[in-house]
Amino acid sequence: MPRLPVPNFYYTLEDILFESVKKKDGLTWSIHRPNAIFGFSPWSLMNILGGLAVYATICKHENLPFRFPGNRITWEQFGDASDAELIAEQEIWACIDQNGKNQILNVSNGDVFNYKRVWTLLAGKFGLEVIPYDEHHLSMKELMKDKGPVWDAIIEEHNLVPTKLEDIGNWWFVDLTLNKPFSSVLSMNKSKELGFLSFRNTEASILHWIDKMQRKKVIP
Repeated sequence: MPRLPVPNFYYTLEDILFESVKKKDGLTWSIHRPNAIFGFSPWSLMNILGGLAVYATICKHENLPFRFPGNRITWEQFGDASDAELIAEQEIWACIDQNGKNQILNVSNGDVFNYKRVWTLLAGKFGLEVIPYDEHHLSMKELMKDKGPVWDAIIEEHNLVPTKLEDIGNWWFVDLTLNKPFSSVLSMNKSKELGFLSFRNTEASILHWIDKMQRKKVIP
């Protein structure tokens, strides 16, 4: 697909990459394009799964309804995600396999999900009741603006790694992700044709990363 005629930070990164590889003979490159990344990065500015885990933790602590803070599109329509370890696996493959060198590749888990199913999964994990979807708009940024002291109390009660809610919640990104006007699914055909056949079960990926957050004492 050709570039869109708009400014894009990733285009700039690609241009820097292409200029850099010209300076050394035999240096190869690869570009990896994920969808929503599920992984362990508690202090990331864009960590949808971490934000939802913190939200669920606060709902559990305060006995709040676990309402879905997004639109009907993300609730019902199917999209895909990219497990962080799968992305790393593809990057390593592209470095050592001749077929992966100098390629631009999508990277996604290979299955699809919607947040209706994710909500059931998270509710089961955190011991919460699933609240039926309604059309009432809920802003996570607004809902969580006064929850800093609540998060501090959770940290003290469960002896968690010290964090500030504003550093770990990334509510603006949760709002953005769950209110997109479209869903998207990446094609992995090119990667498969070149020989990269790895995949991930998205539901298992979600539970894997939440388990790691708990083991690392980021959430109880």
